[in-house]
Amino acid sequence: MSSALRLDATAPVLRPEQWRQAQSAHLQRVQDWTEPFRERRNRGLKHPVDDFLFTYYSFSPGKLERWTPGAGVVLLDGAAEFSGRKFWRTLEGDEAAALGIADDEGAVTLDLRAFLSARGSAVQFVDMLVRRTAGRPGVFGCFGLHEWAMAYRAAVHGVRHEQLPLRLGSEGTDAVVESHKLKCTHIDAFRFFAPEAAPRNELQPTRETQRELEQPGCLHATMDLYKWAYKLYPAVPSQLIADAFALAVEVRATDMEASPYDLSDWGYGVVAVETPQGKAEYVRRQKSFAERARPIRERLLECTTALLSSGPQ
Repeated sequence: MSSALRLDATAPVLRPEQWRQAQSAHLQRVQDWTEPFRERRNRGLKHPVDDFLFTYYSFSPGKLERWTPGAGVVLLDGAAEFSGRKFWRTLEGDEAAALGIADDEGAVTLDLRAFLSARGSAVQFVDMLVRRTAGRPGVFGCFGLHEWAMAYRAAVHGVRHEQLPLRLGSEGTDAVVESHKLKCTHIDAFRFFAPEAAPRNELQPTRETQRELEQPGCLHATMDLYKWAYKLYPAVPSQLIADAFALAVEVRATDMEASPYDLSDWGYGVVAVETPQGKAEYVRRQKSFAERARPIRERLLECTTALLSSGPQ
């Protein structure tokens, strides 16, 4: 094995009681989100805000619940639970001895060679996109009008959230879109614009230009930190994935409160971005989310930097 892919003497070694406690705490934390989703799904119910994190994003509730310490950590007595999982390996021989670990202690760690062989290009992409996003100034003049653009000409095309009424009706929603400049920078919001709304946007984001347009003021770019974190599971610690998820839950609530939909029956307020007061409130929240996302981006970049420096992809 390449020395770059071997653990050195500074690698954290967690005793069984340590990593099992962390595993239990993680499960307890995320079950506050996963269990209600399962209950609704079993009853055939849909939540217009919270379900988005499980239906739009591809990380299942079970995967969110499955704990990982991330790369470069050794778990004693972990072989029975982890050695059969993808990208994990048992430590033994000289490598285990260098860490003061006996072969019979069942030590396991992430298999960096296997992970980078399979996911190296994903690590490079996440590092590039998150790093470029972090290096740009935030743009705070879009006022969350992407959801309005998606509901434009609803009388013709219908709406994405059929269980929710439009606060201003179809004509009122159209009037808001027509009286504003659309400034969406995010491809995965823009691609859902109604056909007549797309040409009204100042930019025409594409998958190819995503790396040039992604910026930290965008609510969807902040929510996507959760996606970029789980895309590198199990090399990214579960605590980071859960922290990104928790922020995404809050961002999604504002995303929908600023939308043209009426969520009052679900206990949500209104950020009336069609008014000066609503615009100011949206920008205030937008800036707060961007600031709270900053340390999550930094932690994710620490992970990608460590992975990219661990060996050839």
